Amino acid sequence: MNQEEPETPRLTVIGTGYLGATHAICMAVLGYEVLGVDVDQDKIDRLASGEVPIFEPGLPELLTKALDSGRLRFTTSFEEAGTFGDVHFLCVGTPQQAGSDAADLSYLDAAVRSLAPHLRRRALVVGKSTVPVGTAALLTGLVQELAPAGKEVELAWNPEFLREGFAVDDTMRPDRMVFGVTSDWADERLRAAFKPVLDLGTPVIRTDLATAELVKVAANSFLATKISYINAMAEVCEAVGADVKDLADSLALDDRIGGRFLKPGLGFGGGCLPKDIRAFAHRAEEIGVGQAVSFLRHVDDINRRRRARTVDLVRELLGGDFTGRRIAAWGAAFKPNSDDIRDAPALDVAHTMNDLGADVRVYDPAALGNARRAFPELRYGESAFDVAQDADVVVLLTEWSDFREVDPAALAGVVRHKRIVDGRHALDAAQWRAAGWEYRALGRS
Repeated sequence: MNQEEPETPRLTVIGTGYLGATHAICMAVLGYEVLGVDVDQDKIDRLASGEVPIFEPGLPELLTKALDSGRLRFTTSFEEAGTFGDVHFLCVGTPQQAGSDAADLSYLDAAVRSLAPHLRRRALVVGKSTVPVGTAALLTGLVQELAPAGKEVELAWNPEFLREGFAVDDTMRPDRMVFGVTSDWADERLRAAFKPVLDLGTPVIRTDLATAELVKVAANSFLATKISYINAMAEVCEAVGADVKDLADSLALDDRIGGRFLKPGLGFGGGCLPKDIRAFAHRAEEIGVGQAVSFLRHVDDINRRRRARTVDLVRELLGGDFTGRRIAAWGAAFKPNSDDIRDAPALDVAHTMNDLGADVRVYDPAALGNARRAFPELRYGESAFDVAQDADVVVLLTEWSDFREVDPAALAGVVRHKRIVDGRHALDAAQWRAAGWEYRALGRS
C-alpha cells in the first residue's frame, strides 16, 4: 500500500437512500470518517438532524450515535466528496426503466459524472448498486476519462446483500463479502475499508468485476425462483385438493432443498427481486444468452398470478361480488419490518379489490404514510381491529407479528362475518377455525 495513503481510509457514500444511508451510518459506527452525499437537500438535512427517512429497526439509534461521534457528516457537494474521500461507495438506485424491463442506470451515470471531475488523487470508486453485467467496465472508462487523476482512479464492485428489516446486521455482520477488483491495490483498499467486518471472520470472495456484478442478480434470481416454485406447487395443490403447507414442510426437511424461502403465499415484491430478475433476463437477451435464463420470465409470471388468485379467494368468500362489501386489508409494505411499498403485493391486491367495488380499509404498522401517498383512493385505519370493524372479510397481506398475534375470538367481536384470507400462510389455521372462522389460504383446501 502506498505510504501516502492512510491505513484507515476516509469513506464517502454517494446516495443516501435505503442502501446508502445504512452503509454510511454503519461505517461511521464502526469507526470510519464518513461523508454522505446526495443531490436531495431535504434528505441531507433530515439525516444531518438525526432523522432516518426510512423505516429500518435499529438504524435511528445508530444514526444518533454516529452523529454524536463526529465521524459522520452529510453534504450535497461532490467537490467536497472528492477532496475528502479515499474510497467512494456508489449507492444510488437502479430502478426498472419506464416501459422496459431494463435497469435505469441514469442515477448511477449522473453520480459518476458528478464525482469523477473532483478526483484529483489516487482513489477507489466502489459500486454497490445492483447493475447489469458489463456496467462496471463501462464506468471504469468513464471515471478514468473524467477524473483529473486519470488511471490513478480505479473502480471495484462490492455488491450489497441487505435484507430490509435486517439491514444493520447484514451490513455489520454479513455472511459474506464479494470484492470485484482489477488489482491488488484495489483489494487492499477494500479490505482496509471493511477491516472491522473482516476481523469478525467474514468470508471474502475476490473475483473480477463481471462476476461481482452477477453475484447479486444471480442470488436474487435463485431466491425468486424458489419462492415461485412453491407457489406453482400451490396452484397444483388447489387443483387436486392437496395442502401446499404440508408439501412445503415435507420438502423443507430435505437438506438438499431446505425451508428458507420455501413459503407459499402472495409472492414477492419490493424494490429488488421483481426488477432485478426482469433486468437480468433483459440483459441476458442483449448479450445473446436469453435462452439460458428464459425461465425467469415464468418465475415473474407465477409471482404476478398469486395476486390475482388472492383476489379470487376473497371473491369466492363473498359469493362472487365485491360491490359494497367491506374488506379489512392487513398490510401495505411488501414485507414486515419495512415501510417499503415498491411493487408491494399487499397494496396491489387492496387496490384491485377497491376497483372491483369493495370498501377496502388498510392498516400497516409502518407503511401507512407511503401507502396514503401512493394510493390516496384507499381508506386507512389506525389498527388491525379498527379496519376490521364490520368487515365482511379480513385479508392478511403482510405478515407483521402484530397480525399473527391477533386473538381470533377477540376479533370476532368486531367483524360482520368471520371470514379470513391468509395471504401469507402466517396464521394458525386450526386456531382460527376452532374460533369459528372460515379460513382460506392459497394452496390449502
